[in-house]
Amino acid sequence: MAEAGSRETLSTDVLIVGAGPSGLAAAIRIKQRHPEIAVTVVEKAAEIGGHILSGAVMDPVGLDALIPDWRQKGAPVGPDVTSDTYHFLTAKHDLALPHALMPPQLKTPNGVIVSLGNLVRWLGEQAAELGVDIFPMTAAVDVLSSGNGPVRGIITGDLGRDHNGDPKPGFAEGIALEAKYTLIAEGARGSLAKHVIASHSLAREPQKYGLGIKEVWEVPADRHRPGKVDHYLGFPLDNATSGGGFVYHAEDRKLYVGLVTYLDYKNPTLSPFDEFQRFKTHPSVAPLLEGATRISYGARAVTAGGWQSIPTLAFPGGGLIGCAAGFMNAPRLKAIHNAILSGIGAADAVADAIGMGRQHDLIADFGQRIMATGISTELQGVRNVKPLWTKLGTVVGALAAGVELWTSAIFRRSLLGTLHHEKQDYQGLQPKGALPAITYPRPDGKLTFDRASSVYLANLAHDEDQPVHLLLADPAVPVRDNLPRFGEPAPLYCPAGVYEMAEEGAAPVFRIHAANCVHCKTCDIKDPAQNITWVPPEGGSGPNYSGM
Repeated sequence: MAEAGSRETLSTDVLIVGAGPSGLAAAIRIKQRHPEIAVTVVEKAAEIGGHILSGAVMDPVGLDALIPDWRQKGAPVGPDVTSDTYHFLTAKHDLALPHALMPPQLKTPNGVIVSLGNLVRWLGEQAAELGVDIFPMTAAVDVLSSGNGPVRGIITGDLGRDHNGDPKPGFAEGIALEAKYTLIAEGARGSLAKHVIASHSLAREPQKYGLGIKEVWEVPADRHRPGKVDHYLGFPLDNATSGGGFVYHAEDRKLYVGLVTYLDYKNPTLSPFDEFQRFKTHPSVAPLLEGATRISYGARAVTAGGWQSIPTLAFPGGGLIGCAAGFMNAPRLKAIHNAILSGIGAADAVADAIGMGRQHDLIADFGQRIMATGISTELQGVRNVKPLWTKLGTVVGALAAGVELWTSAIFRRSLLGTLHHEKQDYQGLQPKGALPAITYPRPDGKLTFDRASSVYLANLAHDEDQPVHLLLADPAVPVRDNLPRFGEPAPLYCPAGVYEMAEEGAAPVFRIHAANCVHCKTCDIKDPAQNITWVPPEGGSGPNYSGM
């Protein structure tokens, strides 16, 4: 929490942090209903959509509610889903599950395959046409508040500080942006959301996360089946590690290939990045990529806790929307529609409050307005799937989840009540030696790759002479505590080669290569000592994803 101090101060009616689907949906909805309300959106990426990464198969229900004629307006979506098959993989075999056996909660009627980055750019254009002020390259580094008082806006990051934090030529101090209400739409594990949830005691029970890693490949035409969707459980992850892969046949001979590894895994020698490389070697996946060209790579944390982990959404002066609140339907692997719906519900609540002359207060019905868009019904219906995976493992957990979903669909209620998440993801990590160490083969450079060549495809842009944005509460912890107990897992859980254990003078040294960071936030979540805090670097820094 910070005061404006001597900073320049600008004012608006509604301030939205994050130009993703939820933030832009909220901005559009407010302007649709009340053109006179001033709406400002800040985005830390160099351009709208630059930090956006998602699978993605979209349920169109959210976009239908926001812009009913989105197809006629030319929204950049790919092919309609023509088939959606769930598979269970062993190391060599593929069991395709009959579509008729899939619970209705896992199906997506009228689904479309999209590049969410492209869709968000289009939403930004729609917002701008309505009069929304959008400022990319603007990192929100703190909330504007007096002590424990209401949120009155944000503080933006300074530009032009060197590695030591000293001003360089051309230095520009961040400004204070004041607003009647502030909506935080940063996505999963955003720094402001994390701070506000803690300072206002909004959490209900632990949020759960997954690390999603995705590549875009251009494949030969004879292997491309536009609209074909495949989801995978099992290989390469062991039974104790939940997650799953996907292969989506998008437009223009593009194949979206990815793996989500849930971050409550136990083995400190597991590497989600290398598990993804192994996924591509499976006999069901590798032939699709033979002779193909890898053109993009990215990684991002996703929320997975579901209904139980959604925090109280409103705080004095604003609220949480989108994946900052955690509306991902993990078993269905869908979040875009709920992000948009949450923006719509929040916009209606905020616009009504402003219409009554209010500001900086707690909007009592903020959460109810969001949940009434359909989010509540959907997420309550699948609320026990992730706890079952965690408690029972992939095989038994998936079977139990199938029974749970079918009985819930038939009887309109869960026979299990509500299962709960008992631990934060980092608390599940076992000491080294407690589980067999995992070794990974060297990449072949054709199908499997190393981190350095992958991160290159993320189009990273970090000025190396800027303050490190990965903060260690105690610099001694990685070597003193994590290394002897866990083997210091940071170089393994990071999908971008940010962290390194090296030697200097025959002594171990922990190094941070912040310029490699793709802003996935995994370190902030999985560090067993909770010693690493991710904060935004200079505005405009980070990946610039293309077509992700």
